[in-house]
Amino acid sequence: MELATFGGGCFWGIELTFSRIPGVKKATSGYMGGHVQNPSYRQVCTDATGHAEVVQVEFDPAEVSYQDLLDAFFKMHDPTQVNRQGPDVGTQYRTVIFVHNPEQERLARETIERLNTAKAFPRPIATEVVQAPDFWPAEEYHQGYLERRGLGSCHF
Repeated sequence: MELATFGGGCFWGIELTFSRIPGVKKATSGYMGGHVQNPSYRQVCTDATGHAEVVQVEFDPAEVSYQDLLDAFFKMHDPTQVNRQGPDVGTQYRTVIFVHNPEQERLARETIERLNTAKAFPRPIATEVVQAPDFWPAEEYHQGYLERRGLGSCHF
């Protein structure tokens, strides 16, 4: 198993989408990239902890490649928005890829370059590529939030 971690706005929709990809064994909503140890949702929502809402994906590389996950990530949110996704505004909603090894970093940067060169979006991609620090799982009520409510997506 390998890990991949992505932030693309509210983690509920990102988690649901990744969880449906064959080869993804687990998708966990959480927080990454801030300066507070084990933050709560309330703390992250203040936009003062520096954390992004993220989804950490455990995947089997024999079934799905990291490149496939990158391609899916860039289709499930607007990577050109800075510190927001739709109506959600704040640094916790930034578009970010937290990489776990040099190969992930290379692939992430090459993918962004390829998409920008192809003008795949109307504006340049704003997605940050950052080394993965500690991951803090979100509270249990956030895990599988949309699926438990019978919803197929967020408000997008």
